[in-house]
Amino acid sequence: MGSSDYESPHRVAIPPSKPFLTSFASTVKETLFPEDPFRQFHGQPASRKLVLGLQYFIPILEWTPRYTFHFFKADLVAGITIASLAVPQGISYANLASLPPIIGLYSSFVPPLIYAMLGSSRDLAVGTVAVASLLISSMLGKEVSPVEHPKEYVQLALTATFFAGVFQASLGFLRLGFIVDFLSHATIVGFMAGAATVVCLQQLKGILGLAHFTHETDVVSVLGSVFEQVHQWRWESGLLGCCFLFFLLLTRYYSKRRPAFFWINAMAPLTSIIMGSVIVYLIHGERHGIEVIGHLKKGLNPPTLTELSFGSPHLTTTIKTGIVTGIIALAEGVAVGRSFAMVKNYHIDGNKEMIAFGMMNIAGSCTSCYLTSGAFSRSAVNFNAGCKSAVSNIVMAIAVMITLLFLTPLFYYTPLVVLASIITAAMLGLIDYEAAFHLWKLDKFDFLVCISSYAGVVFASIEVGLVTAVTLSLLRLLISIARPKTLALGNIPNSTIYRSIDQYPNAAKIPGVLILQIDAPIYFANANYLRERISRWICEEVEDRLKTTLQYVILDMSGVSGMDTSGITMLQEIKKNVDHMDLKLVLANPRSEVIKKLDSSKFVESLGQEWIYLTVDEAVAACNFMLHTCKLDPLDCHV
Repeated sequence: MGSSDYESPHRVAIPPSKPFLTSFASTVKETLFPEDPFRQFHGQPASRKLVLGLQYFIPILEWTPRYTFHFFKADLVAGITIASLAVPQGISYANLASLPPIIGLYSSFVPPLIYAMLGSSRDLAVGTVAVASLLISSMLGKEVSPVEHPKEYVQLALTATFFAGVFQASLGFLRLGFIVDFLSHATIVGFMAGAATVVCLQQLKGILGLAHFTHETDVVSVLGSVFEQVHQWRWESGLLGCCFLFFLLLTRYYSKRRPAFFWINAMAPLTSIIMGSVIVYLIHGERHGIEVIGHLKKGLNPPTLTELSFGSPHLTTTIKTGIVTGIIALAEGVAVGRSFAMVKNYHIDGNKEMIAFGMMNIAGSCTSCYLTSGAFSRSAVNFNAGCKSAVSNIVMAIAVMITLLFLTPLFYYTPLVVLASIITAAMLGLIDYEAAFHLWKLDKFDFLVCISSYAGVVFASIEVGLVTAVTLSLLRLLISIARPKTLALGNIPNSTIYRSIDQYPNAAKIPGVLILQIDAPIYFANANYLRERISRWICEEVEDRLKTTLQYVILDMSGVSGMDTSGITMLQEIKKNVDHMDLKLVLANPRSEVIKKLDSSKFVESLGQEWIYLTVDEAVAACNFMLHTCKLDPLDCHV
């Protein structure tokens, strides 16, 4: 009597093999086009395909026909509201990037118009962002001094923006957006908090009225630069900065307590600039050591295509700056867009967003703009103001255009200390200590990644912090692949369910049967470990003769989603070891790709297809049937 005498209610099917090119094309399509964006083109006439193609690549053509006057009223209010935030932030962040303030205003005009046409988010508000501004200043400032060589520095910043745009658009066109996913949530939390801390410390230059300051970003260098110049501190500037910082934090606190008054916090930066300008004008603050912006040129963005420095001796650093800032801007922008899309229950296309970010930065670099992305604070204001579509970005751009054409002289007396206060207040909101505590409670390794990212940024540099956090995240991923979980299963009483005996103490072992579950794909990186781990399980069970007499080893393959040749070799070696111990190897629920490879390698033939079952319960039933048969007639039993 053999295993064939046991009638299994189901039999594991071996799917037919496909030609290599067909299988490869299917894999590539699933990797790059998991959502099948072209399914709407099937069966459509050529004219309709043209319209659908234009709507796919230029989303504004898709939603404009459904746009209503009711939506416009909401977008008008939202656009004017975020414009009141965009103007002071643009000037402030340009100052953070060591660029002329007017470039910050330019960057809030052209890029939002490009994004409104190509972006898929209804809530994202485009503009300059603090972290990218700090990165540009720290990376390019080491090569070219923005004070000694301002024109060359601006050219390098515009060129870095161009390369950032090319990189972002390439990721979108090549459907490689998953690369950004290597920046884990823990990495971003720590990185943003570290960058915010450094930015806040660097604003001590403006608040204390210091003329000279270090270009380094680590906390030791920054604090050293501050306290080395104690005799140059300006109490007038410090007093004004602290007052406006208190005002900005107070308005944020009030708006959080009363969400209906969100506009108070949104208007606070512009109000601070107006109040600061009036105060400096009345008391002649520039005579008392309070630095002001000075003259801002009127007019729209001048073209800068010829200003891009592709032949610069610092081109390598410029490209590096573009790629690093491009990745950070993408991660922040896509994350912000997805978070608001989840609240409103609609979907945004990550690859479309990358194309939109890339095109707006390419266009921006040619029109006097530096790097822009989806800013969280601005998008939050846009969302709370009730925006309905990307038209709010167009309204904001028009408001900035009016400012550029007519209102720039009004910013002459704007004190730099107020800009420093605006940046500090914005950055304090990025230090999310609650998220860090949450990581500590949920996952200690993620917390380690977060703290490593923060410490690297604060005590070394932004690049070191980012590389450290990404390296730790990848290390964790590699460890999980190289050392996958292998669990011993037992039966939950009065059921056909088999679960880990460690997780469920009441799960009962099956006499004479060892059930092991592999919870990972089997590849070259973990094949040897799994072979040794499974062999150790079997040896321990065989040596424990007092409790059980092992005869069958069942491998639950339901968690094995893939397998390479090293995995097949590992199973063949396991089978040899099991056969050598006079035991029988049984497989349960191998997946489609796995069973195809096992069949092609003749492993199914050597094992016997009758020893491959659809579920663990059926495999156990077959083993119990054989054990019962052996007891009744030992001469008619063989494994």
